[in-house]
Formats: sequence, C-alpha cells, structure tokens
Amino acid sequence: MNEKAIARVIAEHKGLYEVKNADGEYHAKVTGKRMHEASSREDYPAVGDWVKIAPLGDGQAVILDVLPRRTMIKRRHGDRTTEGRKDETQIIATNIDVAFVVESVDRDYSLNRFERYFALARSGGVEPAIIVNKIDCISGEELEHRLAAMRERFPSTDIITTSTVNNEGLRRLREYISPGKTYCFLGSSGVGKSSLINALLGCAVVRTGNISEYSNRGKHITTARQMYFLENGGIVIDNPGMREVGLADAGEGIEISFDKLSDLSRTCKYSDCTHTNEPGCTVISALKTGQIDENRYENYLNLRKEAAHNELGKVDKKEKDRRFGKFLKSAKKDLKRLDCL
Repeated sequence: MNEKAIARVIAEHKGLYEVKNADGEYHAKVTGKRMHEASSREDYPAVGDWVKIAPLGDGQAVILDVLPRRTMIKRRHGDRTTEGRKDETQIIATNIDVAFVVESVDRDYSLNRFERYFALARSGGVEPAIIVNKIDCISGEELEHRLAAMRERFPSTDIITTSTVNNEGLRRLREYISPGKTYCFLGSSGVGKSSLINALLGCAVVRTGNISEYSNRGKHITTARQMYFLENGGIVIDNPGMREVGLADAGEGIEISFDKLSDLSRTCKYSDCTHTNEPGCTVISALKTGQIDENRYENYLNLRKEAAHNELGKVDKKEKDRRFGKFLKSAKKDLKRLDCL
C-alpha cells in the first residue's frame, strides 16, 4: 500500500473531514460507495482514524477506506437527530493512547463523574488519567482534601493538578505527554480543556469562552473535534464539552473501573446476583462491613443498570431489523409472483 495514500483524520465538520499525511493537509469527503455500504455511524471516519485517501489536487481528496481501529472512545448520543430519534452511538475519537478526564474544582467536581468517564474510556481500550484544573480557585488545604479522596478511590490512576492562571502543573502535564502518542481531552464545558491545550501549544489557537455568572456553566466554544500537534511530537485532541456522558457498550469498562467490586461479585451465591437484596451477596456484605465505599457502590449499580438497559435496546433494535428484513424479503417474493400472473 502506498504510504502517501495513508492519512490521519485531524478534524470533522458535518460530512467534511480534514486529513493529514507526510505531503500536507487535505479537505476530504467520503466516497458515495462507502456511504452506501455504511450500516451505522461507526462505519464513517472519526477524528484519530487512519484512512486511505485518493488526492484530487488543489488540497482536496476522497476517503476510500478506514483502517482498523486500535482503540475507540464512543458514547451513547443524548441529542435527537433530524429524524426525531436518538442515534445509537457517537464516536468521540479513535486510536487514543490516554484519555485526560478534566474536571475543574470550582464547578463540576464529582468522583462519580470521573468513574463514568473511566468506564467510557476503558470500554474502548483507552487508559484514563485525571486532570484537576483551576486549582487556583480553592485553598491548598481544600485541594489536598480532594486529592486524598481521589487517591483513595482511584489509587492506580495518574492525577495531574493544573491552573492556566498561574501556570501551576503545566510543566508536569507537558512532561506527561510522550512523543508519538495521542491524548484525548474529555470533560464538561467550561472545565478548561481548550485553555490547557492552548497552554501546551504555547499560543491561543483554540477558542475559549468565559463561564456564565448566572448559571455557572461553560459555553460550548469548541464545536468540532480537532487534533493538534505539540512541539515534542505529542498529539492532543480537543472535544466539545459533554453535558451527558451516555455509556455505549461499556460493560467491560465498568468491570475494569470497579475491579474490586467486580472481583467480589464473582463470589456471590448467585451468578445473576444484582447486588441489591440477594442472600449470599458478597458485595452487600463488603458494603455492610465498610470494605467498599457506599457512594462507589451506588455508582457501580447505576452504571451497570444503564449499560444493561442500553444493551437491551441494541438487542431490541436487532430483532426489529431482523423482522423488517424478513418482511421485505417476503414482500419481494410476492411482487415477483404478481409480475408472473
């Protein structure tokens, strides 16, 4: 395969893509054939994908194929489409090495939300790391209190504290990013993802906005996923803020994120134990004796319930598609018989 025909998707804008290879950057579209053969949104390119392209000249190209993905972060889409229904999944980014889960101490700090993002990342084979941003907004004592809680709950997860106001922690963040690896920034609007990327780039490339004083909510300044290349060879991806973090195919990611509870669940009396009221449940026993945190236990149950609900929805959709396909096949046979009369 010609190396020059391979490029990476660095941005996506409603059917139009920006791709980059050794020869430069191109504006690219997907071929009509691939659009026709696509069975879901996951069959289309996403930021981070390696794709095979055919340059057309004048900075234009067509995307012929998407190469196999090593990792993928996706979520269940909460927004309604033009057809009035909800999309199954939305790909956030692919071929990611580390997902930076960013929360700011002044507005959306939540250990449960961290776990939700962890499940989202790990379900696609991506290891998460924590960025606690805007630490200039609280006292050192309060920061240490929160860090202690995070270290107790997430002992194996890297934690980086930052502030773009006084540049605290930015050096450590730069050193954390390795050449040739890709890092995706995840988090709500207003937590400072774009400001951190600007600091890493050394200039104001990404648009940022102020927090609303009325609602304390961030504005959706980043409207499209975009890849940026750092001087040290590291690659970062900025994402629009997510109000909802719907889990899609996250069962495995939940089990990895809650490894202690998952290990306990394997020794329950019943294999289909829900860990809510069954006799012989080792998870409930551990909760009563204080071996596991009550908030973490409740978050574990909520995420498992959501993942199971989404999985059931997928099964129902497949069954409906199967019945419709059977009906269509039968209708075609009937039409052929009528033509022969």
